[in-house]
Amino acid sequence: MLITAKKIQELSFGALMKVYVEDCLERGRWLSPEETGDRQIAVGEQEFYQYLNEVFFRTPDAVYAVWEEKGCYVSALRLEPFRDGLLLEALATAPDQRRKGYARKLIQAVLDQTGPIRIYSHVDKRNSASLKTHAACGFSVILDYAVGIDGSVNPRCLTMCSQK
Repeated sequence: MLITAKKIQELSFGALMKVYVEDCLERGRWLSPEETGDRQIAVGEQEFYQYLNEVFFRTPDAVYAVWEEKGCYVSALRLEPFRDGLLLEALATAPDQRRKGYARKLIQAVLDQTGPIRIYSHVDKRNSASLKTHAACGFSVILDYAVGIDGSVNPRCLTMCSQK
């Protein structure tokens, strides 16, 4: 089932962190290399909460989308205004829920809900699972690099766009 949120209070942050546990650990390792696993995850979660609260949800028309299965968050993504459409970012699936099609269900539900608007996504060139998922949802590659909202260029990613 698709859940959308325009405020942090509309999400279960703890449930969301189960989807992003690996991202939080990676971020925590970068921010606090002297700490150990659980503490690094906590640092990553704190930084993520701060970003959502102070930046993401203050962006007009920004939306968080979550796929819930049997009462659990299993996959999530963010959408925010970008160029002539929206940018799909931070697509993730909980590690124990991968390879079950939840990211595809989430993207498809988001595409169905947003209607005829361009949806862009920056996908790491090495992430074959995400590339296949995006292609299965009707995305195609339009650039062999990514240009972020802030104008930064990432040559390790492709820019994909939905074909609506």
